[in-house]
Amino acid sequence: MTKAPVSGAASDAEPRVVLTARGLRRDFAGFVAVKDVDLDVRHAKIHALIGPNGAGKTTVFNLLTKFLAPSAGRIEFMGRDITSTPPARVARLGLVRSFQISAIFPHLSVLDNVRVALQRPGGLGYQFWRSLGSLDLLTPRAEQLLETVGLQNERNRMAGDLSYGRKRVLEIATTLALDPKVLLLDEPMAGMGHEDVETVADIIRDVAKDRAVLMVEHNLKVVADLCDWITVLQRGEIIAAGDYATVSQDEQVKVAYMGTAYDE
Repeated sequence: MTKAPVSGAASDAEPRVVLTARGLRRDFAGFVAVKDVDLDVRHAKIHALIGPNGAGKTTVFNLLTKFLAPSAGRIEFMGRDITSTPPARVARLGLVRSFQISAIFPHLSVLDNVRVALQRPGGLGYQFWRSLGSLDLLTPRAEQLLETVGLQNERNRMAGDLSYGRKRVLEIATTLALDPKVLLLDEPMAGMGHEDVETVADIIRDVAKDRAVLMVEHNLKVVADLCDWITVLQRGEIIAAGDYATVSQDEQVKVAYMGTAYDE
């Protein structure tokens, strides 16, 4: 079995590790969903977690972001043990995730969705008694984020009126509003057309210039074109890890995932 390399001091040519898992395991009533998973996620790199349905990818995401407690193992974020840290605290530290289902406010404008997301980093997280006008202080940063993801011309549209692909792009903008140090994206391309996939890939590539990105993704072309490192899961265990050229030639991967995909 191929494992991710053990983290250590980063060399000049190798970005530092910002998120680490060692021996990660999760049991559900006797069923082992994740077993002995080791991960090293590096700053300014895009790391993909792939595998067939039921491989344990989303469970690993839930463990890393503390929506699930591990049955065993250790998780470190920016050198800090977060194995027992509550999910809200983990998010405030800068480990932020998206979900497979778009999470936006459909009856607010695109701009207001981002301004609402900016309330916590802007220090307004619990000031619900304030008028909506107080959000005006957040407008410049919100517009900056909309420009980053190419939604500046949609700023006044109702979010619910956007296409599915544009809603996912808006969700990335609201996630970026939390200023993540590590951004976890759960199937960001799911259900998108070719044009939207290219747009989101460009956005991810851009935001990864100054933060780590860990993503679950089924689109192998996206993974091949976009990701620096790939971890392949099968039945909750890592069967291969490396760049795309390496994992795509692994016989276990061909049988478990890629071979099946290419045969379709």
